[in-house]
Amino acid sequence: MSKYKPFFYQSVEKCVDEVIKRVGKNIVLGMPLGLGKANHVANELYRRVKEDSGMNLTIITALSLERPTPTTELEQRFIEPFIERVFGGYIDLEYVKALRKGELPSNVEVKEFYTKAGAYLKIRHVQQNYISSNYTHAYRDILINEVNVVAQIVCKGTMDNKTYFSTSCNPEVTLDVVDGMRNLEKAGKKIAIIAQINQNLPFMYGDAVVEPELFTDILDHPDYNFRLFSAPKMAVTSTDYAIGLHASSLIKDGGTLQIGIGSLGDALCYGLQLRQQQNDQYQAVLKKSEIVNKFSKTIYNVGGVEAFKQGLAGSTEMLVDGYLHLLKCGVVKRKTYNNIHIQRLINEGKIKEKITPRTLTVLLEEKVVRPKLTRKNFQFLQEFGIFKEALRFEESHIIKGKIHIPADLNDEKNLDKVVKYCLGAKLKKGILIHGGFFLGPNSFYDELNNMTEEERRQIHMTSVLNVNQLYGNRYGDEELKLLQRRHGRFVNACLMATLTGAVCSDGLESGQMVSGVGGQYNFVSQAHALPDGRSILMVKSTRLKGKAASSNIVWNYGHITIPKHLRDIVITEYGIADLRAKSDKDIIAALLNITDSRFQEELLQKAKSAQKIPDDYQIPAQFKNNLPEWIEQNLAAFKKKGLFPPFPFGTDFTKEELALGKALRGLKEKMAEGLGGKASSFGKAMTIRSVPEKAKPYLQRMQLDHPTTGKEKMMQKLVIYALTSSGAIR
Repeated sequence: MSKYKPFFYQSVEKCVDEVIKRVGKNIVLGMPLGLGKANHVANELYRRVKEDSGMNLTIITALSLERPTPTTELEQRFIEPFIERVFGGYIDLEYVKALRKGELPSNVEVKEFYTKAGAYLKIRHVQQNYISSNYTHAYRDILINEVNVVAQIVCKGTMDNKTYFSTSCNPEVTLDVVDGMRNLEKAGKKIAIIAQINQNLPFMYGDAVVEPELFTDILDHPDYNFRLFSAPKMAVTSTDYAIGLHASSLIKDGGTLQIGIGSLGDALCYGLQLRQQQNDQYQAVLKKSEIVNKFSKTIYNVGGVEAFKQGLAGSTEMLVDGYLHLLKCGVVKRKTYNNIHIQRLINEGKIKEKITPRTLTVLLEEKVVRPKLTRKNFQFLQEFGIFKEALRFEESHIIKGKIHIPADLNDEKNLDKVVKYCLGAKLKKGILIHGGFFLGPNSFYDELNNMTEEERRQIHMTSVLNVNQLYGNRYGDEELKLLQRRHGRFVNACLMATLTGAVCSDGLESGQMVSGVGGQYNFVSQAHALPDGRSILMVKSTRLKGKAASSNIVWNYGHITIPKHLRDIVITEYGIADLRAKSDKDIIAALLNITDSRFQEELLQKAKSAQKIPDDYQIPAQFKNNLPEWIEQNLAAFKKKGLFPPFPFGTDFTKEELALGKALRGLKEKMAEGLGGKASSFGKAMTIRSVPEKAKPYLQRMQLDHPTTGKEKMMQKLVIYALTSSGAIR
């Protein structure tokens, strides 16, 4: 802890004044990934440096969030009302706006170790200042870059009549950076650790709860309770659902689950929900899609298709809203405990959550507590709910009101009294999910805020060093984590897979970074370290550029994230490739089986040319129909029943906006086909002579129901044409 108490401010200007006085004019600002940034503090520091050429500001962070930016007037008319509804009240980061415009001052540098996927491919500053780091190395690399200021939003709450702060959405790196900074402070370095209070944050528990003295400076005024950034839900396509269904069959009952953000994560959560709540429909779609028929050996060795009885525990760097849906439907219900003795006995089935006389007997037999209870034994039993809260321990006696029981349980009379008067009802401090950070839609934050304290305490927010690896840190020993994370299934998305088993997830062979490695390598490595863990990497089999499709299963690629020696399970919409311990020829055969059939033969010939597969090898007939229409056919009947909707967990878009969004995307694709596409679209649009009645609500939403200028009249026609082409109106 610091030798001084934190300074409190009600003005960001005053806070920044004092920080600059303390640390000087060369500021290295560290901020959390995503949601947890102290936007007011960052903006004020940026403003000062922008106005003072004698200052320097380096920002080290990840995933700097920004509102959607329209590029055409039609897009602007569509997106601006949505932006105001969903993001109104969010404080934009000024350095992000400057980055986007190419207007960052020469005395400001932004270094990120993870960015929004694909958003900064053409931004030179971002590409040149990207730091490639495993998530577990982020805190170390921030310290190596000589950070002297950290700024994060937190919320405050009261526990035992004392004020505490919750780092809420972002304890995952901050806790370890701050620990390192405090050590530097002891060696004489001038630092500032700033907490900006934002009471819109949910008060989360676990390692996220800290004392105010963790910080050197606290900015606390209602004006700084800005709206949290909302990450709108993406539509889940048939391809996504097919991948999610395959992945859902590899999750073992009684196991542990890690998932990431995005439509593939939502598809997996939906598949698990369907498996739990409508198992007959789940098994029917697996049968129709031939998933079990084709991949039964892997499914029954690794996962299963029955509803969950024991349920899953969550252990994930990112707490996504899908976990809350899995909590509600009873998929995530396996509790873990941050005590090695309790966790081991739970795993072995010797004790259960419900406390009985047998619970105490087992703890005595296993020598977890002594027959002559010590104060430490008593506190342990009370902490985990084995003993009631109202009991006291004084002079080797357990006291309940006027009842005094000698703490010597070798005496059966004492043991009988303890059983009668002291035992609790069920184990306490059970954890359903260990998480490092969270980010999601507004509805997700609302749901967390509306949870009871007991419910939120079952979500243990902690350091990424805890959830992303097993060993080498201060967050519990390896043996405990092995017990907690049994049958770990670490499910992540990737961009491409090579035919020999390597995976690309974060960059292009041109050297450009698409996003960042984040924690993917951590989880793949952890899956191999756990005796019963598996890494599951999901990849869409193809990508489109215009109307041209390319395979995401490739012979080789000039950039990889996961090397082939860490290969495990790869999934596309067409199936499961279990690659662990396989030879090169078997890896190639397995991946060809889940490749889009339009590209199978070309890839097979490349493998034969490289002498990596026998010359007479042929792809089995059952895998020769891997085509998009086959996926649609498999899901069609189930969609008619209301299953596999575009937004299974809700959306911030209205029905009209969804239809308009689809129509405008189609129009944009046609216009991108070159002069022919533009001419065709404009030509057909200009033939429209009257406004169809069904188009009026959409035109009103676009403020094109009463066009006055020639440009507005042209845009009106284009929107009507787009709506007609997409099938929204007829």
